[in-house]
Amino acid sequence: MAKIAILSDIHGNLEALRAVLEVCREHGVEKYVCLGDIVGYNANPSECLEIIRELNPICMVKGNHDEYASNNDEVMDGFNPHAKKAVLWTKEQLTMEQRSFLANLPLRATVPGTNITIVHATLDSPDNWGYVFDMHHAADNFAYQFTQISFCGHSHVPVAFCKKPISSMSERPIEEITEWLHHEGESAVPVNPNTTDFLEVRLQTGYKYLFNIGSVGQPRNRDPRASFAIINTDTREVSRHRVVYDIRTTQEKILAAGLPERLALRLESGN
Repeated sequence: MAKIAILSDIHGNLEALRAVLEVCREHGVEKYVCLGDIVGYNANPSECLEIIRELNPICMVKGNHDEYASNNDEVMDGFNPHAKKAVLWTKEQLTMEQRSFLANLPLRATVPGTNITIVHATLDSPDNWGYVFDMHHAADNFAYQFTQISFCGHSHVPVAFCKKPISSMSERPIEEITEWLHHEGESAVPVNPNTTDFLEVRLQTGYKYLFNIGSVGQPRNRDPRASFAIINTDTREVSRHRVVYDIRTTQEKILAAGLPERLALRLESGN
């Protein structure tokens, strides 16, 4: 199956999505997987949804913004006022057919022909929209992970963990994969946020892996670049790509649509 791009949390950011797909083409990506939240926050939800559908992903799951943009719940418990306003606006931009498409996406799935499970939030309770931030959350996820690899999003913060095989269990059977966050010697804040680059992890036999791939459309890890992953099933390598895009245009569209200013401002700082 070779190279598969894993995209998550696009959130209606057309400029980021186009930049990511250009990088995918440069790297010879052959197939696509989407972890949800195609819509919400930014100003091009319909356009982003149609682009994703045209890619004909081999597997897709639903995110919480997809859920609320496609149902009739206007209370949206747990959503902050900015997110709620964006979802209500997004509903008006989508056709009934588009909303129906989002509503019918599953919450978790196994990618056909692979040893990969995908979910927007967590495998243990995907409909509760929990987050994977640390080894405690990772342990809960691994307990429900029956494939070697799982990918998730939702937090907009990239992080990765591995679970060692029983034969090599130590005092810390689950460890964070630090190279998923930054290059060796690089701080958490990118050395040059104006450069597109990638980080790579080689998969080991017998280990289980959980990758939170971050967000295409609204990063929250103090790195404003769009984040996504590519898995090469032939070489058994997973890479996380950090992609520069036209943030200014995205911000202008947010403001022109009458969406909260905070949603525009946060893009340039990645928080």
